[in-house]
Amino acid sequence: MTQLGNDAVKVETRGNVMLITINRPEARNAVNAHVHEGVGDALEAADADPEIRCVIVTGAGDKSFCAGADLVALSRGESLSPDDKAKQAWGFAGIVSHAISKPVIACVNGTALGGGLEITLACDLAVAVDSAQFGLPEPKRGLFAAAGGVFRLPEQLPKKIAMEMILTGDPISAQRALELGLVNAVAPREALLETAFALAARIAVNAPLSVQASKRMALGIVDGKVTRDEAAWAQNRAEAKIVFTSEDSREGPKAFAEKRAPVWKAR
Repeated sequence: MTQLGNDAVKVETRGNVMLITINRPEARNAVNAHVHEGVGDALEAADADPEIRCVIVTGAGDKSFCAGADLVALSRGESLSPDDKAKQAWGFAGIVSHAISKPVIACVNGTALGGGLEITLACDLAVAVDSAQFGLPEPKRGLFAAAGGVFRLPEQLPKKIAMEMILTGDPISAQRALELGLVNAVAPREALLETAFALAARIAVNAPLSVQASKRMALGIVDGKVTRDEAAWAQNRAEAKIVFTSEDSREGPKAFAEKRAPVWKAR
């Protein structure tokens, strides 16, 4: 077993499978620049290593898979991504616009709200602990799911169910996620990682080049990019300029911190 990674991200290999663990349980595995770089570097290493046939991404602890952006880091004026432009292009958490040829499984060990769900959506398959919840609560805070959530969720769920989740911000349970096909399997906590590795093993026994070509074709990956997503990301950037500079985007977090109902002004 080879140990890699940094303080915020643990990386290890078990046979032909790489396990990437977001290791900030004290912050509900919220994403800062160290998480972004650690996850992204690990994905790059996995893609370049012919011995790695599958990747599993999970979170430390038993409460949260990933709580999304590290708001404490943001409040201190810190960036959530590294200075390196190439690494910035990997997107939120080093993964949401980082297309590799090796299959990636999300092992959702707790709540997956906001950025946590967006990481799940960026993975090819997912297993979840039976107590997990999935949701995009950003509209409740004057924001929107700008790390791929608003265009990927309608691709992966029945459209009206996805729209209900996007527009209300309300979460769904792990069992509901399983019924809708958002995850491949649900397991009790003590069997969760074993379930993820069992799924990875079913992939790893297949011919690696066949699996990788199949993934690239299924997702439309060309030169490390999902070409069909490019227009969505461009529109996403334009919408983000409107929403994240609005008065409402400041009111939502402020109301949350002050434990009161927000007063929206639509400006």
